[in-house]
Amino acid sequence: MTEQTPFEKRTRELLDESAGRLDGRTRSRLTQARHAALQPKRARQWWRTYLPAGAATAAAVLAVLIWNGQGFKTESQLAQGGNGSALEDIDLLVDAPDFVGDADDVEFYEWAAGEIES
Repeated sequence: MTEQTPFEKRTRELLDESAGRLDGRTRSRLTQARHAALQPKRARQWWRTYLPAGAATAAAVLAVLIWNGQGFKTESQLAQGGNGSALEDIDLLVDAPDFVGDADDVEFYEWAAGEIES
């Protein structure tokens, strides 16, 4: 151990004297706090951190869907949708003509698309 300077000796004496004047209860609490501070921290589980944020996000999305009247629709409700439901769109795509083999038809469809735009 290295030699202490007079300042360090005087500081140590004052610290020991002030600690000696503490009552037993305060000393015990300080000792417990020191031991708790020196113990290694337990690794916090990731789900405890993100679970509340995920639940709040899910609740917000559900509230927006319900408030907008969209809700969750079943397949039969989608089929009866009327204004371009998903099932009707799929049927249109399945029945779409094959452009790869018919070079003459491509010109017609390009002309039709131009007429719709104008």
